Amino acid sequence: MKAIDMHCDTIGHLYGKEKRENIKATFYDANSHINLDKLAAGDYMLQNFALFVFLGMSPDPYKEAMEMADLYDRLMDENTDRIARVLKYEDIEKNAAAGKISAMLTIEEGGVIQGSYEKLQEFYDRGVRMMTLTWNFINEIGWPNTAMPRTQEERAAFKPTGLPQTQNGLTDFGKELVGRMEDMGMIVDVSHLGDAGFYDVYENTKKPFVASHSNARTVCGHIRNLTDDMLRKFGERGCVTGLNYCPDFMKNVPRGTMPETIIDAVVEHAKHIVNVGGIDILGLGSDFDGIGPHPELAGPQHMPAVEEALRKAGFTESQLEKIFYKNVLRVYKEVLK
Repeated sequence: MKAIDMHCDTIGHLYGKEKRENIKATFYDANSHINLDKLAAGDYMLQNFALFVFLGMSPDPYKEAMEMADLYDRLMDENTDRIARVLKYEDIEKNAAAGKISAMLTIEEGGVIQGSYEKLQEFYDRGVRMMTLTWNFINEIGWPNTAMPRTQEERAAFKPTGLPQTQNGLTDFGKELVGRMEDMGMIVDVSHLGDAGFYDVYENTKKPFVASHSNARTVCGHIRNLTDDMLRKFGERGCVTGLNYCPDFMKNVPRGTMPETIIDAVVEHAKHIVNVGGIDILGLGSDFDGIGPHPELAGPQHMPAVEEALRKAGFTESQLEKIFYKNVLRVYKEVLK
């Protein structure tokens, strides 16, 4: 079955590897969770590729994100026979008709725009069509649920409370920003954003937005996941959340513990999300190359196993199509310009 994945960190993974090892990155890296052969094996229609910058370690987040965009452009230009860019919805259809995988550039960490609408426009002009407003740092846009300190010394002593951020949401700049993103055709992504920020996005936007890689908090209590009320809001607005395969966000197990199986948890999250918010709010958001995945789900090539597990759990063919690609296509068609 065709698949669309709303989030991976493959570009950042390859960028870091190229810097550390001085080896030219390729879209065929065998050690990456995602490469072109694995995407083909998973029958992927579209993969989102995030530019992720760790604010607490980058001397110039904007410059680093632009260097990652340069790498993305190089990799795309080297593989035009197999993969092609998405700048507007019609590109997805065109690429599919040509037998090519689609790629959409995104940002994971809105801090790279440094509170500048001009920089936001620059990233749009480079092809970015979705932006995760925060990662785990407070930035000019708003507060995440897990607010890590910026300095290495402070992070060494940092102990997350495990409590959501319910007081501080979007800044005034952030509230205006999400409206501007809608106007320009850039998708707002609330994964990582604090609970208060989620509701600020809901109140300051009109179109569907996404949580590119977040699960159900009722099933797994991690604050990276969405509450039932958030899921209902998704259903009301036509939003989509992408199932994240990180074991920490799938099962209530001690941090860093690898559960024996994970696909059963994928099914449990999928059933709960659909029961609360409806079948139209669920998609895929692997977080590949940004997580230590379970061996059952170590790359796109394992998606047929997820499909089969969901089918055995009672999801119909039309429901599976919505989860695997149609729900995300609907949002992209409505928001992208």
